[in-house]
Amino acid sequence: MLNVVVVDDEPLARKGMLYRLGEYKNLNVVAECGNGKEALEAIARHQPELVFLDVEMPGMDGFAVLEQLQSQHLPMPYIIFVTAYDHYALAAFDVNAIDYVLKPVEAGRLKAAIDKAVKAFESRDDQKHKSQLAEVVSRLTGDAAETILERLSNEEPVVDSRYPDAISIKDSGEITRVMVIDIDWVDAAGDYMCIHTRDGQTHILRKTMKELEQELDPRLFVRVHRSAIVNVNTIVKLQMLPNGEHQLMLSNDQTVKVSRSYKDRVKQVFKGA
Repeated sequence: MLNVVVVDDEPLARKGMLYRLGEYKNLNVVAECGNGKEALEAIARHQPELVFLDVEMPGMDGFAVLEQLQSQHLPMPYIIFVTAYDHYALAAFDVNAIDYVLKPVEAGRLKAAIDKAVKAFESRDDQKHKSQLAEVVSRLTGDAAETILERLSNEEPVVDSRYPDAISIKDSGEITRVMVIDIDWVDAAGDYMCIHTRDGQTHILRKTMKELEQELDPRLFVRVHRSAIVNVNTIVKLQMLPNGEHQLMLSNDQTVKVSRSYKDRVKQVFKGA
C-alpha cells in the first residue's frame, strides 16, 4: 500500500484524479492539495510514498515544490507530474520524476505510470530489506555483507544451517570442539577418522567416512579418495605421478592420493582457476 498525495489547483482535476485513483486498491490517498504551500505541508506531515503533482500552479508550480522539498531536506516521495503540456516532459525527468501524465488523464496512461511507481517502490523497499538482513546476518555469522547480498541476489540460502560450524570429538573422558574451518584434511583408519587440523594436531573421531562427509559442506570439502576428504582451501596443486595416478599437494606440505573414481571431483576445484 502506497500513501498518496494529490496536488492540483483545479478542483475538478483533483476530483477526477481522486476518482481514478479509487480504482487502485494498493493506493491510499492521504491528502489533496490545491497549491504548492499546501503540498509542502501535506508531504511533511504524511510523508507519502507517491505524489501526483500538477506542474502549472499559481505562485509555486510543481518544480518549485520539488526545490522546496530538497532545500528543506524533507523526505522525497516518488513524483508523477500531471500537466496539460507535453513540453514539460523533459524537465520532469531532469528532476527524477518517476513519470508524467497529460491532461485530460487517460486511464491506460495513468495505469502505466502507477505501475512504474509501484515497481520502483517495491524494488527500493526490497533492496532496503535485503541490506538490513545482510547487516544482521553479517554480525551473526561473520560473513561479509556483500557476500550475503550476493547470495540473496542468486536466491541462495543466506545461512546454510545444514552443516555445523564445529565437530565435537570425545576422547578419554574429554570432549574437544574442533572448528570445521580449521580442518585441513581427513583420512580413515578402520572404523575411525583421523581429523588433521591446521595447528598440526590429529583428532580421532568414531564415525564412518560417509557419516562425516554428510556433515561437511561440499563447497568447502571434497572427497578425493575412498578414505580421504580434503579442505579445498588447503589445496596447492594437483600432481600427476609417473604411474599415471594423481596426488594433491596441500599447503602444509602433506600429499594426499587421489583415486581414479574421485579424480573428476577434484578437477572441479580447479575449474576456472
